[in-house]
Amino acid sequence: MVATEHTEEIERVVIITNQALKSAALADWKRKVPVIATALSDVPFRILAATARDGYRKPMPGMWYELERIFALDGVEIDKSASIFVGDAAGRQGDHASTDRKWALNVGLPFYTPEPKREIVVFVGYPSLGKSSFYMKHFQAADYVHVNQDTLRTRDKCVKAVREAVQEGNSCVVDNTNRNAETRRHYVELAKQLSVPIRCIVFEGSLELAWHNNLYRAFNLPPSTVEREVSYLLPSSRQDAYPGLKQPKRELLPYNAFTSFRAQYEEPQLKEGFQEIKKVNWVFEGDEEERRRWGMWLQIDGK
Repeated sequence: MVATEHTEEIERVVIITNQALKSAALADWKRKVPVIATALSDVPFRILAATARDGYRKPMPGMWYELERIFALDGVEIDKSASIFVGDAAGRQGDHASTDRKWALNVGLPFYTPEPKREIVVFVGYPSLGKSSFYMKHFQAADYVHVNQDTLRTRDKCVKAVREAVQEGNSCVVDNTNRNAETRRHYVELAKQLSVPIRCIVFEGSLELAWHNNLYRAFNLPPSTVEREVSYLLPSSRQDAYPGLKQPKRELLPYNAFTSFRAQYEEPQLKEGFQEIKKVNWVFEGDEEERRRWGMWLQIDGK
C-alpha cells in the first residue's frame, strides 16, 4: 500500500487480517508476528487484525477507517490511486471465502490475488460505453493483453490472439461487444481448453446513451482530450501487445451497429461457463469543459 504525504512518497505494507479465533489459536497466531517482522526486516509495515465479528472484520470497512485515522495522525493521506490490496479470499472456485475481494471493492482499492494466475476477461456491451477506457484504467497496468475485433477484423483472429496470449503466460481482455451466448461461447470453450478461469464484465447503458457518446467522441471532444488520449496510449515499443489501442482517432460508428446489438443481445449467464459476472454502469468522467461539451444536444439527423 502506498501512502502520499504532500510531495513525498512513503511506501508501506499493511497486513489486514481476520483473526476471530479462540484464545489458544489467537495466541499461536500472535507468535507468528515476529516471524513476519523478520521476513520484512527492510520494509516498514503494520498489522491490523480483526479479532471479533464486528465492524472491523473484512469485508466490513472499519479496518480501513482505522488505517486512515492512524496515518492521519502523522499527517499522511493514503493515495488510493497508488495502492493495491492483495488477498487469496477472492471468491474463486476453491477459495475459502470472498471477503478480500469484497473488502477491496468496499474501500475502493484495486484487487489482486497473490499467485500470477492467468485469466480471460470478456467485455460485453454496446459500443461507446467506455470498455476500452475501462481496460486502460483497470487492466493495462497489470499487463493484460488487449484483444479487439475492430483492429483484428475477424473473430477467428481474436480467438487466436487470446490463445497465443494465454499460452505465453499472459492474461487477456476481449474488448468486443460480445452480444450473445454464441459469440461468447468461443472464448468460454477456449478457457476450458487452456484450463484458465474466465470472467465477464457487462457495461450497462441504453442505446440512446451509447449513441450520444459515439457522436461526442467522434465530433465534439475538446482538443486537449484528444491529445491526452494519444499520450495515454502505450509507448510504441509495447504497442504490438495492445493492437486495439494503436489508433487514437475516434470514427463515427453507424447507427445500425447499435440497433443490431440491441436486437441480438443476450444477457450473460453463469451457466455459460463464467466464474464471475460483474456489471459496470457508465459514469461520465472528465473535466468541466469535457462535461460541457458532452452535455450538448448532439445529433446528425432529424429536427
